[in-house]
Amino acid sequence: MSEMSFEQMLEESIKTIRNGEVVEGTVIDVKPEEIVLNIGYKADGIISRNEYTNEPNVDLTTIVNVGDTMEAKVIKINDGEGQVLLSYRRLAAEKGSKRLQEAFENEEVLTAKVSQVLNGGVCVNVDETRVFIPASLVSDTFERDLSKFKDQEIEFVITEFDPRHRRIIGNRKKLLVAQKAEAQKELLEKLKVDDVVEGTVKNVTDFGAFIDLGGVDGLLHISEMSWGRVESPKKVLKVGDKVKVFIKEINGSKIALSKKFAEENPWNNAEEKFAVGNVVKGKVARMTDFGAFIEIAPGVDALLHVSQISKDHVEKPSDVLSVGQEVEARIVDFNEEERKISLSVKALVEDSEESETEE
Repeated sequence: MSEMSFEQMLEESIKTIRNGEVVEGTVIDVKPEEIVLNIGYKADGIISRNEYTNEPNVDLTTIVNVGDTMEAKVIKINDGEGQVLLSYRRLAAEKGSKRLQEAFENEEVLTAKVSQVLNGGVCVNVDETRVFIPASLVSDTFERDLSKFKDQEIEFVITEFDPRHRRIIGNRKKLLVAQKAEAQKELLEKLKVDDVVEGTVKNVTDFGAFIDLGGVDGLLHISEMSWGRVESPKKVLKVGDKVKVFIKEINGSKIALSKKFAEENPWNNAEEKFAVGNVVKGKVARMTDFGAFIEIAPGVDALLHVSQISKDHVEKPSDVLSVGQEVEARIVDFNEEERKISLSVKALVEDSEESETEE
């Protein structure tokens, strides 16, 4: 048996590598644009900046140190200068793809920083693997400006995984919807009828306003906004206003609210305030053919019959009165049970004339 030459022994002691193989090496030099690895081969391994990360213009000296050990994938055994071209990014992407597949199958919640904002959504990188989150899945509400998410860490789940067609879709909306549903459930369990709460006006419509109570919305109907008359919710409330209300009714997830607090009821002590003979002032709220209704307190209308508007004959109320006009009259009838009050300007004038005659 012939003995091997020194060159042959050296050749045997150095391992062989092939394209696509994963090798481990020690960093022996770092430059801003490349990393040099000792991989135990007859030539050193080179990782360019583009093969280290997807991030552009990264200074590799700020993230890799001499002496670090790392794995990389062989992409070319001889680059023409006797060096081995390696890729850390491609190996990381393969691992990332596997990681994302597991996350997809297990519905795992992932966290990553938004690396790119596009017209149709945002991108995040998980172990050098890009995940696209469409604009419709970035939030549970419409987001006009997605740039605010740039460099922000967000949570999401993978709802579509097709690496062969480079289609890996993330979904943040699903998490937000689930979180809000849980918060709503907890809040609904705490809320009780007659509870006084503070909320924020979320939306105002012709029939009322939706109030955010801290995760669940309640409806403040126009009829519950005041003991007085409200012509339009938009005249008394605007989005963002803070309001104090109480829970009037809870029906499943629907909450009815009210601002008509009992202690503010204008009919409290009504027998004293609206006793027959009292003189009151009010404004014409509405008119009919038989008379005018005068608001003498918020939520309290009294009837001024056409025959009681003046000593002179009045054909119809609109001949002498107009909506919003201030009227002074005497209370001539009070029915608390039916909440009916009758007024008379005529009686007030006659009383005044009698007093002048006596004088």
